[in-house]
Order: sequence, then C-alpha cells, then structure tokens
Amino acid sequence: MSSKSTATSESLLDELQTTLAHGTVARRVETLRRVTDLFINGAVDYSSEQIGLFDDVFQCLLHLIENSAKALLANRLASIDTAPPRTIRALAFDDLIEIAAPVLSKSERLDDDALIETARSKSQAHLMAISTRRVLSGAVTDVLVLRGNDEVIQSTVNNPGAEFSERGFTGLISRAEGDDDLATCIGLRPTIPRHLYLKLLAKASETVRMRLEAANPPLVGDVSLAVREATRRARSAPSAITRETMIAHALVKSLYQDGRLDEHQVAAFADAGKFDEANAAIAALANVPVSIAENMMVETRAEGVMILAKVSGLSWSTVKAIINMRDDLSGMDRADLQACKATYERLRPSTAQQVLRFHRMQQTAAPAA
Repeated sequence: MSSKSTATSESLLDELQTTLAHGTVARRVETLRRVTDLFINGAVDYSSEQIGLFDDVFQCLLHLIENSAKALLANRLASIDTAPPRTIRALAFDDLIEIAAPVLSKSERLDDDALIETARSKSQAHLMAISTRRVLSGAVTDVLVLRGNDEVIQSTVNNPGAEFSERGFTGLISRAEGDDDLATCIGLRPTIPRHLYLKLLAKASETVRMRLEAANPPLVGDVSLAVREATRRARSAPSAITRETMIAHALVKSLYQDGRLDEHQVAAFADAGKFDEANAAIAALANVPVSIAENMMVETRAEGVMILAKVSGLSWSTVKAIINMRDDLSGMDRADLQACKATYERLRPSTAQQVLRFHRMQQTAAPAA
C-alpha cells in the first residue's frame, strides 16, 4: 500500500471510531461507502494482513447499517476475488436474499464448505442463487439436488459449469419422472454415467426419446417402451459414450489382450463401483459385445448378470459383488441374494450359453426390425 493510501486508511479508521461511537445512520453509510471505495481501488495490491484489517472494519459496520446498505456492499464486493473473507461469509449467510444473492452467485471467496452449509440451511432463493455460479462441484450439487425445488433443479441442470456425482445423477433421474424437460436436460449432460443414461432412457417418455434422438442423429429407429429396446438404442448415442466410458473400455481391452483380465479383476471393478469397467470385463470373458452385456446388466432382474457370469465361469462371490454394484448404482430395490445364489448354483453353463445366443440373435435382428 502506498504512503498516501496508508494515510487515507488511518484517517478512515480514526473516523470509523468516531462514527461507531457517535455517528448517525447516514454517516455510517457514508463511512461504509468510503471504506469500500478505498478497498476496491487497491484490492489487487493489498496483503493478507491489510485485507484482514478491512475485514475487521466491514464487520464492525455490518452490525450498524441498514439492509439496503448491506445489499449494496454485497453487490460491490461479490466480483472481487480478494474480498475480505469473513465479510463475504457474513453476507452469504444473511437471511435476506437481496443481501446474500450477489455473493452466493458470484463470489470466488466462498469455498464448497460455505456453499454446502448455506444450501443445507437457507431458503430456496439462496439455493437458486448458488445454482447460477460459474462453477459448481459435485459436492455442492448433491445438496442442491437433495433440497432444491423444481426451479432450483432446472437451473442447476442447465448450468454448464455444474458437475454431478453419481449420487446426484441418480437423484436427478428420480426427480425427472414425469418431467420431460428435466429428463431431456439430464440426458444431454455430457458427463452422465452410461448406466444411468440407460436407466434414464428406459424410463423416458416418447417425447424425451425423440428429443434425445434429435440431439444425437446417429440414434435411429423407433424406441420400444421395453427396457431392453430402450437400452439397445442408447448404446449408439454420443452423449451416452462419455470419455470416461471409452477410457474404461480401453483399459479392459488392454488387460484382456495382455492376459491379465481374470475373475479377481472383475470383482475388484465391482467392489469399486466401476460399472463401465466391470461391464466391459464380463463382456470380454463371456466373449460377447459390450453392448449385449450392457443390455443384460441393466435389466430389472438379475438373471442377465448371472447368465454372463456363468458363461464366464465366475464364482458366486464375484457374481454377488456385481449384483450389489448394479443395485447400488441404479438405485433399484436390493436383489434377494439368497434366491439369486440358489438360481446361480442351479444354472448350467450350457443353458447360459443358449440364452446368450438368443441375446446375440435378438441384437442382430433389431436393426432389420
């Protein structure tokens, strides 16, 4: 800070003492304006210690000024990356949305912890302000999806800077039932995990499927209402094939070609909740295309998983891990593992091979149909 700025700061601090002790409301507001001007004019050059001094000054004034002055302060500080952090936090947690909205929507001073705390405890208007931020992490959008009303959800999904965790996407798909606009927006998100995209498409209305077709021209042909038909169409949709899915498939292909893909690796993928890797691995071991394995893996019942596993020669413990992963990721009701185990132990490899041949024929015939 220059000597002139230092002198100005010291004189303002002296004035602040007098204003806080004896000043009128108008004088406090004027002092706030001058302190804010001083901070903004030198914000780029201030040290952490100097910013801390301004933080103390703003904190003193916040308790003594009207809400309109607080809202003006929030608007002026929101876009400054070096804004006093405690002041920004105080403004963000204000119950009045006119005060909180500018910093909740713009301030880079707010970390995820502060945003999550606000999203968990404040109004829908506060959540709406957060949903418009330039960047939103999956941890923050998890709370927005959990607590937000329809307007907040739509705003969050439409935000190109928003990231979503698998839990977030699962919650969105549940919220989208009966809401074609929301379902379409979710389906067009480039990072939606493939198994959740398939689940969304299987549940989607004809309107949603047509919209996703229009956005993805390679997706052709009529969409059946059945889950298997829906997922069969989904596999050629560019938005469903994310970069992460392609990387997963390439990893499994490399392991298979090097002779390092075995049951232990499949179980490890399943235990880690890695659907794309587990699906590609069991497809390779069963010697079927990934798309066929995918259709069978996302069926409502677990028989498809058991057919693939029996052909691949997998033990029950690995099959159990795959079923649990599938149920966890899809949000479906938990499978009856005792019944599945009994079915798996009775299932003969020759029967499993026959069923798999049927799935192959079904897929081959689909384009002609």
